[in-house]
Amino acid sequence: MRSPIIHGYTTMVREETTRLFRIWSQTLLPPVVTNTLYYVIFGAFIGSQVADIEGFSYMAYIVPGLVMMTIITSSYMNTVSTFFFAKFQKHIEEMLVSPMPSWVVIAGFVTGGVVRGMLVGFLVLLVSIFFTHLVIYNAFVIFAAAILTSVVFALAGLVNGMFAKSFDAISIIPTFVLTPLTYLGGVFYSIEMLPPFWQQVSLLNPVLYMVNAFRYGFLGVSDVPLATSFTVMAVFIGVFLIAVLWFFKKGSGLKN
Repeated sequence: MRSPIIHGYTTMVREETTRLFRIWSQTLLPPVVTNTLYYVIFGAFIGSQVADIEGFSYMAYIVPGLVMMTIITSSYMNTVSTFFFAKFQKHIEEMLVSPMPSWVVIAGFVTGGVVRGMLVGFLVLLVSIFFTHLVIYNAFVIFAAAILTSVVFALAGLVNGMFAKSFDAISIIPTFVLTPLTYLGGVFYSIEMLPPFWQQVSLLNPVLYMVNAFRYGFLGVSDVPLATSFTVMAVFIGVFLIAVLWFFKKGSGLKN
């Protein structure tokens, strides 16, 4: 017989996965359509006029960045939306009074975000095959970078969902923080193409390290050391996890 902890966790994950496929037209289809347009416009049209970057075509160079951008957005939006609605509909209160420890509740929400991020990322990567030749340099680095990044932003989405006071509030961070960070995180370019001052500014962007670690897994090239990239991801996971555990312990942002 399974313990209440395992049963509670698997139930949360099953519910999240079921919801993901039940409303696939909202969770899976839009990122695929959006990135297909990116492939066509930036890769096929504009990319054909851009010189190779580090020995790779522009299209091949931006594919890992676009996939990572999708993973970031999907992981974040899944947890911020599901947690906010659980709080809004009082479901979170039922979880908090259940036998499940708070870390299991957190793990359930985060796993849902990771599942959505990885699934959408895989679909976007699959579509890229129709536009460029896919190269895999190190599969382990690809998988590790994708998982760790997904966990980072699933936790970040959880923090946003905890303190959001309205539905509109859950779109503020994605619009004014995530979008600039991803677009300026080396998705469409190498920072070596920038002036020295802006290269140094770019190094302050955590998304840069995640995108480059993921790109290294495919192409074997990176603007920053691979070890530094994984260190940055580990640090952010630690910071967000400690923060979320603290907020749960204090009850901060758990009631609408």
